[in-house]
Amino acid sequence: MRMEAADAQVAAYLRQHETKGLLRFITCGSVDDGKSTLIGRLLHDTRQLMDDQLDALAADSRRHGTQGEAIDFALLVDGLQAEREQGITIDVAYRFFDTERRKFIVADCPGHEQYTRNMATGASTADVAVVLVDARKGLLTQTRRHSYIVSLLGIRHVLLAVNKMDLVDFNQAVFDAIAADYRALASQLGIPHVQCIPLSALRGDNMVERSAAMPWYGGPALLEALETVSVDRADAQEAFRMPVQWVCRPHQDFRGFAGTIVAGTVAPGDGVVVLPSGRRSTVARIVTAGGDLPAAVAGQAVTLTLADEIDASRGDVIAAAAAPPEVSDQFAAHVLWMGDEPLLPGRPYLLKIGTRTVGASVTEIKHKVDVNTQDELAAKHLELNEVGVCNLHLDQPVVFAPYVDSRALGGFILIDRQTNATVAAGTLDFALRRAANIHWQHLDVDKAARAAAKHQVPRCLWFTGLSGAGKSTIANLVEKKLLALGRHTYLLDGDNIRHGLNKDLGFTPEDRVENIRRVAEVAKLMTDAGLIVLVSFISPFRAEREMARSLFDPGEFLEVYVDTPLVEAERRDVKGLYAKARRGELRNFTGIDSPYEAPVAPELHLRTTEADPVALADAVVAALWLDMRAPGS
Repeated sequence: MRMEAADAQVAAYLRQHETKGLLRFITCGSVDDGKSTLIGRLLHDTRQLMDDQLDALAADSRRHGTQGEAIDFALLVDGLQAEREQGITIDVAYRFFDTERRKFIVADCPGHEQYTRNMATGASTADVAVVLVDARKGLLTQTRRHSYIVSLLGIRHVLLAVNKMDLVDFNQAVFDAIAADYRALASQLGIPHVQCIPLSALRGDNMVERSAAMPWYGGPALLEALETVSVDRADAQEAFRMPVQWVCRPHQDFRGFAGTIVAGTVAPGDGVVVLPSGRRSTVARIVTAGGDLPAAVAGQAVTLTLADEIDASRGDVIAAAAAPPEVSDQFAAHVLWMGDEPLLPGRPYLLKIGTRTVGASVTEIKHKVDVNTQDELAAKHLELNEVGVCNLHLDQPVVFAPYVDSRALGGFILIDRQTNATVAAGTLDFALRRAANIHWQHLDVDKAARAAAKHQVPRCLWFTGLSGAGKSTIANLVEKKLLALGRHTYLLDGDNIRHGLNKDLGFTPEDRVENIRRVAEVAKLMTDAGLIVLVSFISPFRAEREMARSLFDPGEFLEVYVDTPLVEAERRDVKGLYAKARRGELRNFTGIDSPYEAPVAPELHLRTTEADPVALADAVVAALWLDMRAPGS
C-alpha cells in the first residue's frame, strides 16, 4: 500500500508539472542596470543550479574579480567571452527554469543601443517584460527606447524592477519618484499593466522573498509577481485561424494540411475557408500523431483534412468561414530596421508573414520615430535600429490581422533578396483600403497581339555601367542597326529621362532607387506594347537591376554590362563630371563617393577596352538576331 501511495504521489507530481503554464519574459533596460545579475540570482535562489555549476561559477567569479570574493551572478548568463571581458550583454541569452507554480523562459537582452535589434528579437515572443532601472540613475534614454519597443511588439505587462536599492539606502522616496516617472511613460506608450518592485539583485532583496530592508514596500517579490502575473490568453476565444505549414500527402488516399493553430478552436464539421483563394469546405478530421482529436485549440500543432478537394499550399491560411480574416497587398506598418545598409523606398525585399513569403517593397516612409522621445521625424531612409511608419506594397495578397489583434498574422520580417539576411522586423497596422478597390482590367489586345503586328519578339536590353562607360553610345548604335533591320524600338536614356519623368529626383541612394523603379515600369509598358526597348542607365545597385528584371517574363530581360575600368571612364570624362566629383562639387557620384555594383552574370558582357563601340553594337545585334525573329517573319 505504501508503494502504491508513493507511486500515486509521484504520478500526481508529474501531472502537476506537465500542466504548469509557461511564461516567456525578457529583461531589458540600460547598460549596467543589472539584468544578467538579476537572472543569475533568480536561477541561484530557485535552486536551478547543480553543484558543479556553482563550483564553476565561484571559480569564474574569482577569476574575473568583478565582485571581489563574492559570486558574480551575471556570469551565469553572459556566455560570450566579449561579454565577460566588458561586463555587458551583447547577444540575447535564453534560460529555462521552473518553480512549483510555473515554467519560465527568460531572454536576457542587451542594453547597448547598437544591439537594439537583438533586444527586439527577444521581445518578439515574450509575454512580460522586466524593465530594470538603476535606482541611482532613474529612467535613462535606453529605458525609454526599450520600453517603446516593448509596446511596439505588443507586450502588455511590464514589471519595473528598480534595482540597486541598497546603493540608495533603500530610500522609499527614490523608488516612488522612479515608479511615478515610469507609469507616466507607460501611459504615454499605451502599456496598460505595470507593477513596480524595489529590489537589489546582487543581495537578493525582494527577489524571491520580501526583504526586511524595505518594510515600507507592500507588494510582491519579483518571483511572486512572475508566478502570478495574469497574461491574457485570448487566442482560444477568437475565430479559428491556422496558417498552413505543410501539405501532408503520404499516399493518394490522404491529403492533409499541417500547421499550428494560432487562434480559436476547430472541430470536425466546422465550416472553413482557405485564404487567399476563398475556397470553402468543412473539416473532416483533426489528425495528430496520437490519433484523431474531437477538437483542437490555439497552440496545438495538428493536421486537418477537409471534406472537399481544395488546392491549398504552404502560406495559405485556413480560417473560420463565418469570420474570415482580411486579405490585402498594401499596408501601413511600423518597421524596425535591422540591416547594416539603410532601408531605401522602392528597393525589393522578401516579406515573411506567418508561413508565407512574398515579394515586397516600402513605397513610402511616412516618418521615422525618435524612440527616445516618440517624436515623429521626416525621413527618406531608415538606418540601423531606427523605427519608421511606412507604406508597404506586396507582389501577392496575404492574409493578415492588425498586430494589436494577432502577433501571428500581424508580425512580419523583411529579408534581403541577395543575402537572405533578416533586415527588418515589423508590425502591420492596417490595410490601405484603396488598394483593395483596384483590379486588373482585362484588355482584348495583349502583348502577343501587339508583337505579332510588329513581326518581332519584345525584349528589354538593360545597359548598365559607370558614367562615361559608353552605354548611350552603344545603345544608340544598336537601335540604329535594329531600325535598319525593320525592328520597332525605343531608347530610354538616363540623362533624357531626368529632363522629364524623373526631373524631381536627385542622386541620393533613395532617389537612385526610385529613378530605376520608374524607368523599369516604363520599360515594362513598352515591351507590353511589343517594342524592343533599350534602357541606358548607370543603375549602380544590383538590387534595383534585379527588381527591374523581376517585372519581365523569363528571357525577356537582358542585362548588358558595359564594362569600362574607372580609370578609363575618368580619362574620357567628356562631361567633366568625374573632375567635379573629385573636387567635392558633385555628391553621391558613382565610382567616387557612391558604389557601383558590377553585374555577377549578365547576359552580355561588353569590354570597351577590347573593341570599339561599332563592334560591340554588332555583337549585341548578333546575339539578339535569332531570338528577335518572330515565326513567319
